[in-house]
Amino acid sequence: MPFRRFSALLLGLLLPGMTSLAPAQSPEPAPALRAAVESAERGLFDAGQYPGLARDPAYGWVEYALLVRDINTLPAAQAQSFLTRYAGQPVAEAFRELWLAAAARRLDWPSFRAAWAPTIRATTLRCAELNARQATGNTDPQWLSDAQALWRSTGKPLPTECDTPFAVLAARGGLSPDLRWERIDKAAGEWNASVMRQAAQGLPPADFALASDYAAFMEAVNDRALTWPATARSRWMASQGLARLGKSVPLAAEIQLPRYAQALGFSDTERGRVLYQIALWTVASYEPESARRLAAVPASAFDDKLHEWQVREALARSDWRGALAAIRAMPDKQRSDSRWTYFEGRLLELTGDRAGAQQAYQRAAHEPQFHGFLAADRIRQPYALCPWQPNDSSAAKAVIASDPAIVRAMELYRIDRAAWAQREWDDAMHRFDDTQRRLAVEVAQDNGWYDRAVFSLGSKPDELRLYTLRFPLHHDQTIRREAAKSALDPAWVAAEIRAESVFNPRAHSAANAMGLMQLLPGTGMGVARQLGVPWAGADSLYDPDTNITLGAAYLRQLLDKEGGQPYFAIAGYNAGPAPLARWQSQRPGMDPDFWIETISYKETREYVARVLAFSTIYDWRLNGNALPVSDRMRGNLEATRKQFVCPPATPRAN
Repeated sequence: MPFRRFSALLLGLLLPGMTSLAPAQSPEPAPALRAAVESAERGLFDAGQYPGLARDPAYGWVEYALLVRDINTLPAAQAQSFLTRYAGQPVAEAFRELWLAAAARRLDWPSFRAAWAPTIRATTLRCAELNARQATGNTDPQWLSDAQALWRSTGKPLPTECDTPFAVLAARGGLSPDLRWERIDKAAGEWNASVMRQAAQGLPPADFALASDYAAFMEAVNDRALTWPATARSRWMASQGLARLGKSVPLAAEIQLPRYAQALGFSDTERGRVLYQIALWTVASYEPESARRLAAVPASAFDDKLHEWQVREALARSDWRGALAAIRAMPDKQRSDSRWTYFEGRLLELTGDRAGAQQAYQRAAHEPQFHGFLAADRIRQPYALCPWQPNDSSAAKAVIASDPAIVRAMELYRIDRAAWAQREWDDAMHRFDDTQRRLAVEVAQDNGWYDRAVFSLGSKPDELRLYTLRFPLHHDQTIRREAAKSALDPAWVAAEIRAESVFNPRAHSAANAMGLMQLLPGTGMGVARQLGVPWAGADSLYDPDTNITLGAAYLRQLLDKEGGQPYFAIAGYNAGPAPLARWQSQRPGMDPDFWIETISYKETREYVARVLAFSTIYDWRLNGNALPVSDRMRGNLEATRKQFVCPPATPRAN
């Protein structure tokens, strides 16, 4: 997603080999349903204008739109009637949540209780339900237990709707000092001084003073902590406060730590808690003190994240032996990941152990992922890929396609009510077995809803091998045409679309990126002007042809700017020019695989690897073979192409 850091829309990685692709056109949206929903949302719905629509499986959502519009004045009988008529359907549960919130706002507790369902997990509504029971005289032992469970559920702030039940709980003696300290401790774990102070209200004076002091230390490290009682709780609070300081000012935390550690008798665990944050927030910027601060962290305080950063820090300094030692210090499960198996091979090769390197590459090359592909390139092997093509019957698929929730989900998706469609989809997924889920994904793709394979498959190892479903290809003629115009590999364009939107032309991010290639309106407008392409405003980006045209041209611009190096262009597409320039200046001349791994932003680091892997897979889909990823990331499009095989020794999970 150009010019922004943005959480990746998807994770996942791979798909099938097909040389001829003709994606089915998704069904046209039901115009009557769309028009009815839109008129209901405006309060203009007239059932007489839509004869027969009441028989549509998704008609409940038309009623929903009409009722929700006036929910604050809706008669309780009408709301309860809707809940009864659609009981068991997602539309009823969606309405229930809004109706409960409206009933709570107007303090209509009898209506609230009549509509309540114990499956509701939203904290605001759970607190409102406690208010409803209390207001209607039902503060029994179960009420006390439920209120206490909410109190101790988190150290984060709770909504204001919880204030009243907690006040009642305290008045009834239900908030003992132990319960208050439990929440204070959890709030300290969240570095939330405000919640600590709120929870301390009602403690005995001496405890209240100490808890307040703990909260003040969490906000700003101060010398009063040196006189705290040397208890486990004081050590926890002091180490948490210093750890918070370590996140923002590592040097200050490093200087202060010995004083508090000595005064309160810190254990290795408490020292490690502080040193961990000092090291993490130093190494993430590759500051000069990174190696020393990493070495100061006790081994017991290391987790997977810090192990990885220890490798990256050594790689950034070209300390091959140090990076190898850091990989070998990882837990076995982490070390066996194809990423670190590949880098172990690279580092063994650089330090002269060619035989060991070959063995590591052989292990990594079994994985159909970015680093597995890199490993296969190092030992000149074909890429390992074992696609699974289930032999499902068309009759079985037809049964799934006729499931009421799936029917409603597809209709709603086609009229651009994705949130409603998601509710219907989730309802079906909760009922379906593995085969039914897989068939539902096929139905969704037939209807143009391509991301269902990403979000609904993968819980079982074999599902990762459903590459055709997990890596859809649509608009392929436009992709080929615009890639040719911009002198780009069409597999790269397809991979960007897969990574950005999973072929959803209506995708819209929180950063206002739009359409298949998630272009920002400003970027789209600028490229359109340069190309002389008509620009009718930001909504132009929702048109697939326009989006692909502008996105491919933008990729070409980035590639030219970055000297024809795709891995730089991909990083810039995701993170923007300023971070990219910083990373380039920090590690000039570094090999691409090492440079990618040492990108500071986790999102961009994984994005570059993901897009390169996706490009390799889409190359396979388009052409039956692929350009080696080692050449692809360097922009060498003339290399000998590679085949894909399913090695006998490859586990089925691939």
